[in-house]
Amino acid sequence: MPAGAAQIPLSLLVVFASAKLLAELFERLGQPGIVGEIFAGILIGPHVLGWLQPTDFLHELSDLGVMFLLFRVGLEVKASDLIRVGGTAFGVALAGVVLPFFMGWAICSVAGLPRIESFFMGAAMVATSVGITAQVLAARGLLDTRAARTILAAAVVDDVLGLIVLALVSDLARGAVHYVDVLLTGALALGFTAFVARFGTSTVRRVIPRVRAGLALAEGEFALAMTLLFALALLAVYAGVAAIIGAFLAGMALSETVDHRVHDLTNGVAELLVPFFLVGIGLHFDPTPFRTPSVLGLTVLIVLAAVVSKFLGCGAAGLRLGRSDAVRIGVGMVPRGEVGMVVAQIGLNMNVMAPAVYGVIVAMSVATTLIAPPLLKLVFRAETPSRGPQEDEVIRVG
Repeated sequence: MPAGAAQIPLSLLVVFASAKLLAELFERLGQPGIVGEIFAGILIGPHVLGWLQPTDFLHELSDLGVMFLLFRVGLEVKASDLIRVGGTAFGVALAGVVLPFFMGWAICSVAGLPRIESFFMGAAMVATSVGITAQVLAARGLLDTRAARTILAAAVVDDVLGLIVLALVSDLARGAVHYVDVLLTGALALGFTAFVARFGTSTVRRVIPRVRAGLALAEGEFALAMTLLFALALLAVYAGVAAIIGAFLAGMALSETVDHRVHDLTNGVAELLVPFFLVGIGLHFDPTPFRTPSVLGLTVLIVLAAVVSKFLGCGAAGLRLGRSDAVRIGVGMVPRGEVGMVVAQIGLNMNVMAPAVYGVIVAMSVATTLIAPPLLKLVFRAETPSRGPQEDEVIRVG
């Protein structure tokens, strides 16, 4: 078989098999399987075993995987529940933007980094990777807890605020800030998110049954769900937010309408694709820059600041829900995942960021992503899952 023809199935085999093998190992060790899947990426990546390099193909599978992950999470969440915690969630998101940005900027400024690099470091520390926290909470059946709903709502708002910060920093790097454009983009993004969250469920409840009744297509309801998923993901990008926010909103709009068959099919697709998202995070980890003591020291400080700033800022904003929920919210907002790496890539492509600083941001993104799942397991240990796996099967079959 020609090497070119074997490349895609070989990549699929190595990524999926290694992810599930490490996930099984970590579960047996009492740790979340998600951590094992990220470690699988580090292990098979270019800087350890060297089996795989990050490629456009794997990146696109990663993007698709996180879209289905957020769509699956949205299917388990009612819009009314998120709206109910909206005020607290907005405060959590705002605190989770301001404190991390200024801590990242201040540390880099004191370390002597150029002003623009310091700003990009702050921007990379702003946005939470909702996919990581959502995966952990969904696996434990905790998405309907008050803390989980607040984290999800705050992470959506956080994404929009992070977009505004990134736009400002990018304009500074180009030499001119277009405040009107930034404000319009932010307003459009917030408006789109709020509109779909508020009216999506009621609209879908009226439209889907009528369309479904006239379909002769096998798995017609699933086809409608996928169409809405991709349509809202596309509209989200045009509105100025990430496609995954549109995917989450699509799932949430459908959560009170579709039957369990759609849930089952979505779970199957997500189980196939989500490992590519998690392994993809690990593939980008490069330990090379940390051989320099100054870079290693900066990395340690930035990782600590990334954890502490989200924990303190978001936790303090969530204190009105009680200390236990505040701690859970603070921990749930810690992971940066792919979001931090996107910011780093933009800075690198604009030629305003040194490779060492890029490496620090990637290390911070990976480290916070690895730290969060065990901490989430710890702080949510007293919460009772909404239903266990066996009960879930009974509900879906019956």
